Amino acid sequence: MVQKYQSPVRVYKHPFELIMAAYERRFPTCPLIPMFVDSDTVSEFKSDDGAVHVIERRCKLDVDAPRLLKKIAGVDYVYFVQKNSLNARERTLHIEAHNETFSNRVIIHEHCCYTVHPENEDWTCFEQSASLDIKSFFGFESTVEKIAMKQYTSNIKKGKEIIEYYLHQLEEEGITFVPRWTPPPTAPVSELPPPCKQQPAVATVAPVETGQKEGPISEAVSNPSGAPEPLGGTPDDKLDADYIKRYLGDLTPLQESCLIRLRQWLQETHKGKTPKDEHILRFLRARDFHMDKAREILCQSLTWRKQHQVDYILDTWGPPQVLQDYYAGGWHHHDREGRPLYVLRLGQMDTKGLVRALGEEALLRYVLSINEEGLRRCQENTKVFGRPISSWTCLVDLEGLNMRHLWRPGVKALLRIIEVVAANYPETLGRLLILRAPRIFPVLWTLVSPFIDDNTRKKFLVYAGNDYQGPGGLLDYIDREIIPDFLSGECLCDVPEGGLVPKSLYRTAEELESEDLKLWMETIYQSASVFKGAPHEILVEIVEAASVITWDFDVCKGDVVFNIFHSKRAPQLPKKDSLGAHGLSSPGGNNAQLIDRAWQLGRDYSMVEAPLTCREGESVQGSHVTRWPGFYILQWRFHSSPACAATSLPRVDDVLASLQVASHKCKVMYYTEVIGSEDCRGSMSSLESSHSGFSQLSAVTTASSQSHSSSVVSR
Repeated sequence: MVQKYQSPVRVYKHPFELIMAAYERRFPTCPLIPMFVDSDTVSEFKSDDGAVHVIERRCKLDVDAPRLLKKIAGVDYVYFVQKNSLNARERTLHIEAHNETFSNRVIIHEHCCYTVHPENEDWTCFEQSASLDIKSFFGFESTVEKIAMKQYTSNIKKGKEIIEYYLHQLEEEGITFVPRWTPPPTAPVSELPPPCKQQPAVATVAPVETGQKEGPISEAVSNPSGAPEPLGGTPDDKLDADYIKRYLGDLTPLQESCLIRLRQWLQETHKGKTPKDEHILRFLRARDFHMDKAREILCQSLTWRKQHQVDYILDTWGPPQVLQDYYAGGWHHHDREGRPLYVLRLGQMDTKGLVRALGEEALLRYVLSINEEGLRRCQENTKVFGRPISSWTCLVDLEGLNMRHLWRPGVKALLRIIEVVAANYPETLGRLLILRAPRIFPVLWTLVSPFIDDNTRKKFLVYAGNDYQGPGGLLDYIDREIIPDFLSGECLCDVPEGGLVPKSLYRTAEELESEDLKLWMETIYQSASVFKGAPHEILVEIVEAASVITWDFDVCKGDVVFNIFHSKRAPQLPKKDSLGAHGLSSPGGNNAQLIDRAWQLGRDYSMVEAPLTCREGESVQGSHVTRWPGFYILQWRFHSSPACAATSLPRVDDVLASLQVASHKCKVMYYTEVIGSEDCRGSMSSLESSHSGFSQLSAVTTASSQSHSSSVVSR
């Protein structure tokens, strides 16, 4: 496969003639390029007026290749043929080079040119392109490619400093001006600089190395030269190579080549304005500078941005008040490297309340606006700090994280957000600091980590407990004076504290059915009726001990008591019933009874959790780490009815409640899931150490319900 290279335009802020005077001093040898051993003139031509000078040389190179490879190839030196064509009248120098050694196995072509800057005739531009086609090389094709890339990259990097070295040498000799060529009256002008010479190509493009990652988005304006226009720059530095280091960061010549080629392709084919180099570069980095892959995801993202008007989201869309009040996240100064710092108090955020009050779409749009604001802040910090800043740091505080955050629709919304952000904002996250990770964090990480790519996962730093300010902790990345007050710092952080979203802001069932939360009602949650004397029960079969049963339910009507039982033998299922996902059954429409009336508690089945009383309107989440395989029964029973225990005496309030006909029926909406132990590796011991139990989110629930020291999560 032919590898191609196209360099960005390099600008020397000196006249063409002075650059030529410096360039010729590189020959016959240059101390800064020891690999260039010697050269012999093959042919030479000069026009009568001295304006055109063409010289062809055979150049001898000592390539830095392994001794074994040189021995196998039977050569110690590599020869190139180079043809330089200087036109003093038009002020151009074109250099063509190709390899003579191994030309039947490897074909290398290089073209370089020096021209006058199109907007300033006292400046000089340099461009370079090359191609490499390795047909065969004794089975060392891959090695030759790597050597070619190494030699070529080394030569390109030295090119500018060599010219500047000889410019400085000329200046020390008092030469700061060389006159332009003028037509002679009868003979060529003798004052013209001697013929120019060019260092031959050593190798050319090879597989691209992985580069850095980052870059904000903006629109670019094309210019006649096709060079990038820097953020906040002037026309004078459109083609300046310093632009790359100032706005894009250090790039290898091969990476620069990929950027130039992809930008040129977009200018030729993309309808609409071409994105800025920073935006293009982010997609190249996300695909390790693989041109085809980067082009594919970039085009998809540009189409997505246009369809959803993302470019205008900060100017045309404002977050609803409920987000402003209860979304516990916001921007907070910057880290030690100048990256914008975003703080998210996830543990204090009512994800379930936000989803039920707003739906997925509003949350997604808000996250997109946060990303757009992050890109804008990166752009501003680039100007402030004088170096490329194209990613941000995110600090996530997990204090308060509990089973409510594992609510299935909330996790579903989170996974969708991760997918959209990963596809359209690649390489914008510089670092993710996760603080005060609780014992439940491994379960959440198990659910979301498969959707996060490997490069992003390497940027995650997790701190459990309160040891995040020690060696290797938060102070390594954030200055002490900006550590938020809620993390024992002295800086006031105005990020909202989150809290519970009032149920009065929840959407109605009709709204859920007609909008994006329809799935919440239809496919995730099941409804069940609980009658006096007829509890609702579901069956979960556990094959492997140490699995985790999780549940989330709302008490829509009446008061219920929630229990979980274990049995070694399966209960007799009602006819015409089939188990759903995870072995769940819902016989008899929306009410199912599985525990046989002849079964005795303590003999046929056992209670593995203490009963939990749940009031109307409460939301309950919890988990249980199974100690034995077998069959687990989750039960919701009418509040006044003892759980399969005839010896229990009725309470006064139960008797009074039974007199009200309306209270003889309760309604719950529930979801339950089993997480296998193989999916929770690393987290089972921590969950087991805390036993298991029930948890509630609302203060009302906490106050009115029984508390258990074995709770996995609490708020």
